[in-house]
Amino acid sequence: MSFYYTRIVHFQDTDAAGVVYFVNVLAMCHEAYEASLAAFDINLKVFFSNQEIATPIIHANVDFRRPMFCGDELNIELMPKGWGDDEFEISYHVFLKEIGEKWTARANTKHVCIHPQTRTRQKLSHEMKTWLLSF
Repeated sequence: MSFYYTRIVHFQDTDAAGVVYFVNVLAMCHEAYEASLAAFDINLKVFFSNQEIATPIIHANVDFRRPMFCGDELNIELMPKGWGDDEFEISYHVFLKEIGEKWTARANTKHVCIHPQTRTRQKLSHEMKTWLLSF
């Protein structure tokens, strides 16, 4: 199962050449991640400000097949996968709505669960395990 997020490319997402700046694709993917958490009733304010548990990104990459421009409507497919008790990975496929099935960009983020103060690994929360298992 996947989660889908729709978004319009804004002017601020583009560079001087008028195409989406590469870093902004990762930002859009992160928006999809946040939307998926919210769709599973995870309180984003609590999740991102929790003093006991955090899941920072430890690796990210993005590949491009074709440019995206201001006004393009995107469908972002999110597919998370758990790796043990304390980390997970999310694969994203970004599609231009007008083209359909061929991805225009794909990205990947890897997250690890830590205690925010000690920065030591710890097990994922019950709500994150439930979120991961729902896919």
